[in-house]
Amino acid sequence: MKRFLLILCMLASPLWAVEPDEMLSDPALEARAREISSGLRCLVCRNESIDESHADLARDLRLLVRERLVEGDSNTEVVDYVVERYGEYVLLRPTATGANLLLWLAGPAMALIGMGMALAYLRRQSRRKAEGEATSAALSDAEQARLNEIMKD
Repeated sequence: MKRFLLILCMLASPLWAVEPDEMLSDPALEARAREISSGLRCLVCRNESIDESHADLARDLRLLVRERLVEGDSNTEVVDYVVERYGEYVLLRPTATGANLLLWLAGPAMALIGMGMALAYLRRQSRRKAEGEATSAALSDAEQARLNEIMKD
């Protein structure tokens, strides 16, 4: 039974990140705040949303999101405000435009370049091998006799 409770507590721990004193009394605003904060990265925890993080900075960001919603900002205005203040790194799903587009495309481009270089290397090696076989078959009788003599030793 203790193991079950421990596992249950471990699974539910991300739900405990939002403290009761942070929650808004309006359920619609709270739902919007949860939706926004689930897409924002905790700057301390890295790949964890501020909704799941227990860090103090994540708490501050959650409060900031709720404060902006209470002031009447739309979801996009809140996200834009946070991105303007902390940079695009705060987004869990960064946009694929501008400089980010270069980062999105760099990985596949490098993989294609690497495969092209490997293919060129393999072709070059197969050509060298084919040329080597062609030259060995074109030995004169004297060269072949000398080769056989050397191979006996």
